[in-house]
Order: sequence, then structure tokens, then C-alpha cells
Amino acid sequence: MIQVRHLAKRFAGEEGAPIAAVNGISFQVPEGRFFTLLGPSGCGKTTTLRCIAGLEKPDDGVIYIGERVVSSPKDRIFLPPNQRDIGMVFQSYAIWPHMTVFENVAFPLRVGRQRFPEREVKEKVNRALATVQLDGLADRPAPRLSGGQQQRLALARALVAEPKVLLLDEPLSNLDAKLREQMRVELRELQRRMGLTTVYVTHDQTEALAMSNLIAVMKDGQIVQQGHPRDVYQAPATTFVAGFIGSTNFVEGTVRAAVIASQMGQVETAQGVLYCPVPEGIPPGDSVLLSIRLENIVVHAVKPENCPNVWEGQVQVPVFLGEIYDCQIAVGNQTMRVRLHPSHRVRRGDTVYLEFPPETITVLPANRDA
Repeated sequence: MIQVRHLAKRFAGEEGAPIAAVNGISFQVPEGRFFTLLGPSGCGKTTTLRCIAGLEKPDDGVIYIGERVVSSPKDRIFLPPNQRDIGMVFQSYAIWPHMTVFENVAFPLRVGRQRFPEREVKEKVNRALATVQLDGLADRPAPRLSGGQQQRLALARALVAEPKVLLLDEPLSNLDAKLREQMRVELRELQRRMGLTTVYVTHDQTEALAMSNLIAVMKDGQIVQQGHPRDVYQAPATTFVAGFIGSTNFVEGTVRAAVIASQMGQVETAQGVLYCPVPEGIPPGDSVLLSIRLENIVVHAVKPENCPNVWEGQVQVPVFLGEIYDCQIAVGNQTMRVRLHPSHRVRRGDTVYLEFPPETITVLPANRDA
């Protein structure tokens, strides 16, 4: 449905030299899928979305929506937003405070290329409001809506013209934590029910993992990894991805033996040898970083027997967070963070044994920090 090929967008820097906000990225969004651009502030994700929407003119590359080229600087093609068959929700919602809920949603139907008779406008607006559970509030002034209702209003306005593509620029960032959690479920179910091809921009890793069919992680104007949320989380391609998505422990080491005949490889660390799968192309002697997720570490009060990858440690900082204990545990000169179920009582100074299941350890080349 959406194809982006070699997209580039540059802005003038402080001294006039161009700065690449987006640097030659390519990706595809299949029809009906929820695709998320994820990354920190300044990585180029919003610029990419604005290029798809027609709010920014790219310097290079081609953008397709369906079979139609909507942007190609080389071919001097640039369709304005109202000709791209898109709906968009901004971070600020961009709701007109002097209008009612009904008038806000009706606005795109009255100013767009295709004008509709008033009876059809009313039908479309009421259908859009019912879709986002705002039916019955058509006559309410927009400023009198709650934060969650304003988010729904912005969504209804984006959906009222029945676009092929929905573009969302951090639409939940202004909501409180509880409402944000609720709205991401509602938004994902609405998208799935309508079968809308969606591109979503966020810096929130939880949102991206919970809502997406596909994630593209961006850094410095480039896509450093893309794939299914589970694959990106469990098999990060770089130390940046491993550290940005979720929480992890990094352990420095040197490959002592690579994987041979389906046997586990061995990595020498300051605390001893760890058995883990070493990817092809990393030979013995190479320096590596081990990424070990907090939730994958098993904590024992007594040292388990006949078990590989066990380190003795001492609890330094146990933090009770209701749903979990977030603990810092000293192992020699290394501090490991661990997440435990709240029923697992730990106290400062306790001696514990950390088990690292080999298959849960990700081995990354020490210089792979793209």
C-alpha cells in the first residue's frame, strides 16, 4: 500500500550546511498493516511521516500510496496532502476550539476537493463519531471534551473522509499513563476492525511493541532495524536497538569458542564463561557485547546444581514497584538489573545466584553501535 524508496530530506543547519534529517531510507507498509516508526527525538521519524503526508517536500526518493506516485523530486511529482487520500492525527490534535464536535469532524468534508450535500455530511460525521464512541456529543463545544475525548475527536476527523491511509504522529503523548494504555488498545482495535493501512510515529517503546505489525527503529535519519515487534525485541541487530527497546544489561566479553555443530558458543567475561549462541561471522578472539534482558534472568536463593551460566551476586538496591521488584545486584565489578515477581522477597545485602538461560542471551559485535 505504501512504498518509500531512498527517501531523503535535508534542512539548513546553523551555519548553512545541510543536515540530513532523513538519509536515504526505504520501507514498505502492506495493505491493512500497522507500521510504526520508532526512535528518539531528532531521529527523523516525524519528518518521514510528514513527507508521506505531503507536509514536507523530500529532496530525493520516491513515495507511493497504492500504485500512485505521490512524491518524486527527480520526476517533479509532488501531490499536495488533499490529493493523497490520507487522514492524519497530529500530536497536538489541532482541534478548532470555536467549533462544536460535529463541525470539527465535518470540516474536511466541506473544504476538500469533493464537496458533499449536507445530508451526506451529517451521515458521514455521525458514522465517524459512532466509530470512535463519541456519538451523542456532536453538539458539545470541542474545548469541553476530556483529553481522551479530544484524541477521539481528532481521530474521527481523520477518518470521516474514509481515507486509504491513516498517519498518526505521537497521538497519545499528551494523555496520562492510564488513559494512554486504554487508548492504545482502542486505537489498535479500531485500526484492525477497519483494516486501515496505518503509519504511526512514537518514541514510546511500549506503544510500538503493543500496537504494531511491523516496527522500523530509526537513529540519525536512518532505519537501523525493522521487523516484527517480537523479533526486534528478542533479536536486536545493534547495541542501540538492544538498549533503546526495553531494558537490558550489557556485559563485555571475548568469544572463546563459536557455535559448532549446533553446540552453544562460549564467551569469556570478567565474571567467567557464559554459554550462548554466537552468530556466524564472529570468530574466536573477537570482542562482543552480551545483551541480557532483565526479565530473562532467573534468581535463586541457593546455587542450582548442574546449571550453566550461574553467577553469585549481592543485592544492592531492591525497588518495589507494585507489579515487580526492580533490583540492582552486584556481581564483582558488574551491576546487573533484574526484574522479579513481587512475591519474590529480596532484601539489601542478600546473597543470590543469577542464572542466564543460554538461549536468551544476544551476542553483538562490540563495534556494532549503528
